[in-house]
Amino acid sequence: MNTNLLDGKRVLLTQATDFMGPALLRMFQNQGAEVIADDRPLNQDPSLPQQLVQSAGHIDILLLHLALPAPSTPAVDIQDDEWRNVFAHLVDPMPRLVAAVLPQMLERRQGCILLMGSAAALKGQKRTGSYSAARGAQLAYVKSVGLEIASQGIRFNAIAQNFVENPTYYGAEIQANPKFQDRLRREVPLGRLVSGEEDAAFAAYLCSDQAACFVGQVFPVSGGWAS
Repeated sequence: MNTNLLDGKRVLLTQATDFMGPALLRMFQNQGAEVIADDRPLNQDPSLPQQLVQSAGHIDILLLHLALPAPSTPAVDIQDDEWRNVFAHLVDPMPRLVAAVLPQMLERRQGCILLMGSAAALKGQKRTGSYSAARGAQLAYVKSVGLEIASQGIRFNAIAQNFVENPTYYGAEIQANPKFQDRLRREVPLGRLVSGEEDAAFAAYLCSDQAACFVGQVFPVSGGWAS
């Protein structure tokens, strides 16, 4: 018996070489999906999201996957250029991608959009004002649009993660630092990083037909750090 969760699904994965991209690509392919993986940042060309969707053709699942190394700036020092850069990477591409993919999903009355977001929007951290604000805007957008399109057969949810193994935020050098390992033991109830595979497996489940009851919801994945 075939138990793949995503057999026959066509998936568009953005910014595929950063953040959770490699783990998502492996997991979704292992679950039977055909993944169109694009590795370009979407912060400069406003027309690129529409181009991506058009070139991909039929899309069952949009993995709304955007990442940027988080600035560590005291609030008094956050300048307009930092604020605009963070929002240009993490927020501005979202409505463009969603608006581009929704017409075909609305026509079929079927589809799934999953944001790979951050728990920085759920729990305060010092010196992350611009980054946390952008991640918070992402989650607010998911909650609003997710409810708007739920009755038309389209699911839009978010994973809000932190302390998940990935090359953008928790690479090998950071993991090897004894101070970071001590921080894990002090701050994360799980006592370790969530593996990329664990996070990607949950993402695959949320995009599968088995998770059809979830709409406009935010799921923390952080080893208990945020809830």
